[in-house]
Amino acid sequence: MAGPTHDPALYTPRDVVPIRRALLSVSDKTDLLVLAAALAEAGVEIVSTGSTAATIRDAGHDVTDVSAVTGFPESLDGRVKTLHPGVHAGLLADLRLDNHRAQLGELGIQPFELVVVNLYPFVETVRSGAEGDAVVEQIDIGGPAMVRASAKNYANVAIAVSPESYPAIIDAVRAGGTNLDQRRDLAARAFAHTSEYDRAVATWFAEETLAGEGLPNHLTITAERLETLRYGENSHQRAAIYTRVGGHGIAQATQLQGKAMSYNNYVDADAALRAAFDMVKPAVAIIKHANPCGIAVTAPNALDPIASAHLRAHECDPVSAFGGVIAANRTVTLKMAENLRDIFTEVIVAPDFEPEALEVFRLKQNLRVLQLPADWQQERMDVRLVSGGLLLQDADRFPDDIESVAENWELVSGERPDAEEMTNLIFAWKACRAVKSNAIVLAKHSATVGIGMGQVNRVDSCRLAVERAGDRVRGAVAASDAFFPFADGPQVLLDAGVSAIVQPGGSVRDAEVIEAARQAGVTMFFTGERHFFH
Repeated sequence: MAGPTHDPALYTPRDVVPIRRALLSVSDKTDLLVLAAALAEAGVEIVSTGSTAATIRDAGHDVTDVSAVTGFPESLDGRVKTLHPGVHAGLLADLRLDNHRAQLGELGIQPFELVVVNLYPFVETVRSGAEGDAVVEQIDIGGPAMVRASAKNYANVAIAVSPESYPAIIDAVRAGGTNLDQRRDLAARAFAHTSEYDRAVATWFAEETLAGEGLPNHLTITAERLETLRYGENSHQRAAIYTRVGGHGIAQATQLQGKAMSYNNYVDADAALRAAFDMVKPAVAIIKHANPCGIAVTAPNALDPIASAHLRAHECDPVSAFGGVIAANRTVTLKMAENLRDIFTEVIVAPDFEPEALEVFRLKQNLRVLQLPADWQQERMDVRLVSGGLLLQDADRFPDDIESVAENWELVSGERPDAEEMTNLIFAWKACRAVKSNAIVLAKHSATVGIGMGQVNRVDSCRLAVERAGDRVRGAVAASDAFFPFADGPQVLLDAGVSAIVQPGGSVRDAEVIEAARQAGVTMFFTGERHFFH
């Protein structure tokens, strides 16, 4: 049904709207009291609900309970408190219209000029592992209704859904009111907020309905522009970085210093995280053009594990590491920072940094230093745009018990290696996932020594890995992200002196490949699973 129509001539323009009455109801109470104090100082009447009202009152500010406005107590364990004409008429009345103002007077309802609402923590509840009714109770009903009503009536009402908007609201209160452009911008943010919230709820219901056995029939991805970038992959391409509400990845990292991030910096930093955080031990990955030029975990008994991991990763290919992007899966120490002092690096990203390490980095003003959000975790799903649509898949992740899984790898050639060699093979297999196909990784002591990546045939990848490893190839283990279609690829590795190979298997010529390994007396495992990365 179409909504009511109005004669534009009836409207009286309103630009600046003084704030006399505000409705506050928030789950996230960050800076709530800062805002409440500013409103109280300006003589604004504060109407509030539940714990929000209690928090404001306990701080010594006057607050009117919403039940005093509705004449109806909060009920059904708080499910019903603001769903009432006494609230929504005050949100939706268009005060540019004489008849709306008259009706409010007849009904004895006062309008609101400011609404501050953020919604129940649904996304956080799902992320915590909660299930069933515990999740359902975090589906907000009254909150989205208030947000949408206020945003629809942006001509008269300012709606804030995030503490990030509070400073501008406080400035507006002190300056005499919000202006139309500000209220329109807040309304756009509000509708984006409720849209993302509804998407999260719909996704959860879809996943529950499918019981994890399928993919959703409908997929909505909502993102907000974080920053316009200087350009894209090339200087003639426009670009921007967007963040997903509820996201917790490289887009949410905090930049502590350095030049502005570029499009390619973000791509490489994300690839570096993929490589470093596959490892359980302290690990460092160095990335160039979305491919690793070194991955390593700490050496046994290292005094500074993360600094050790960095040195070992850097030794793989120091030439390519020049101008690289680095990710560490542990706090970056002073020692690691000192290792980087004379190495040109574009970006370093990590969960945290020792204060002394940051002091060293400040001497490298162009180095971009990114700190991951506290809740950072690898994504469960991968999304990739294609022309006219997008692709969705489960993220390619290793199980936490990869060592137990490796015990079931099929030994098709040679002797079963000792524990140290097996650890090295598992490392190579994990590192291979971070390398663009066709991928070959050579490793020693859980550090890469040669990487062949992005080639259109596996033989060339083998040759490239061997060439980059040089003398270090002898005694190294090798991992291939997919099966060898012919024996020529592994023969390159065998002739170079590798001691063991791990690969998925599954080629129609597996027998030839196995025979080549047996003739060389080299151990070979089949994993039964590949790790293409395009």
